[in-house]
Amino acid sequence: MATTDPTPAPGAKPRIHPSVWALGFVSMLMDISSEMIHALLPIYMVAVLGTSVLAVGVIEGMAEATAAVTKVFSGAWSDRMGKRKPLALLGYGLAALTKPVFPLAPGLEWLIGARFIDRVGKGIRGAPRDALVADVTPPEQRGAAYGLRQTLDTIGAFLGPLLAIGLMWLTASHFQTVFWVAVIPAMLALLVLALFVREPERPPTAAAPPRSPLSRQQLAQLDRRYWWVVALAMVFTLARFSEAFLILRSQSLGLPALWAPAVLVVMALAFSVSAYPAGVLSDRLGRTGVLQIGLVLLIAADLVLAFAPGWVGLAAGVVLWGLHMGFTQGVFGALVADSAPAQLRGTAFGLFHLLTGIALLLASVIAGALWDVFGHSATFLAGAAFATLALAGMLPQTGLRAR
Repeated sequence: MATTDPTPAPGAKPRIHPSVWALGFVSMLMDISSEMIHALLPIYMVAVLGTSVLAVGVIEGMAEATAAVTKVFSGAWSDRMGKRKPLALLGYGLAALTKPVFPLAPGLEWLIGARFIDRVGKGIRGAPRDALVADVTPPEQRGAAYGLRQTLDTIGAFLGPLLAIGLMWLTASHFQTVFWVAVIPAMLALLVLALFVREPERPPTAAAPPRSPLSRQQLAQLDRRYWWVVALAMVFTLARFSEAFLILRSQSLGLPALWAPAVLVVMALAFSVSAYPAGVLSDRLGRTGVLQIGLVLLIAADLVLAFAPGWVGLAAGVVLWGLHMGFTQGVFGALVADSAPAQLRGTAFGLFHLLTGIALLLASVIAGALWDVFGHSATFLAGAAFATLALAGMLPQTGLRAR
């Protein structure tokens, strides 16, 4: 795969590639659609359909794990093809096609099916999209590029719940109407992807695409540095279960269903304002130090959500949770890109997402079980414990930079 645009003229400020901007807007539009639905879905399942909190955790965790498994094969296939965009189109297309199922679903089984297909679409597009960002971005700018894409993605994550709140108010809490409106931005995301994202040209000196990216011989090219990133991310993921539990924490305080999406709005706002500066900071000062800041923020968020009383405690905990996401998600993407060979980037991102997806399944199931048996404090204290373990594992690697 080609990796970058031509080197800018001396003294010129390097610009982030237009395809990174386009991918960011695609993510933003799809996130508006998804979050309009997912901001309401946990409450819809618990309050309207009578689903248990444990079941919500299992469904959320298994849906994300399904996406993670799919990412391995789509990432490897994009390496074999030497192209990323066709699989990104397929993945975003599947997600868009599931959106009408949510307002039409007569019961829980249909919602689970739509959620799973939506996550399969996410799995198909995720690794090729992340690899494409690295393909068009020079190493010294990857933190900023992943941070920018993450920022635009997260703007969608708070615009979606805001729209959901407004529509719930206008329609007297009619869930199905909100779900129908969510179809529109999903279709717009497909249009932007088709028209504005461009694959880079393949340079003559580039390595040939691997015929079997998941073969033992090819996987041996992923070195210890890459596997350290994966191991760290897995422990970290055990600490950050589904954001559905933030919504359920607000419900336990008596927040009406109309205002439940505000929790995700606050979280996503904190996420979006911190992701790009954190990425730039990681380009200048090193990735690991920025991740350590993110883990400290997550520990603080868990402790506040476990012990701080009332609405002030909830708001503080949600803001800290969003900040920790901003300081970690894009930086992990840059670390994977830094540590993987160019011809195996799709496979590297796919394996990364598979293994962290398994960790997310475990985290969400554990969080739901602890909540049902011991209450919310146990859930957030377990998250703080895993975050502390991840932080301890990072100390020997302090100062790691992009190579």
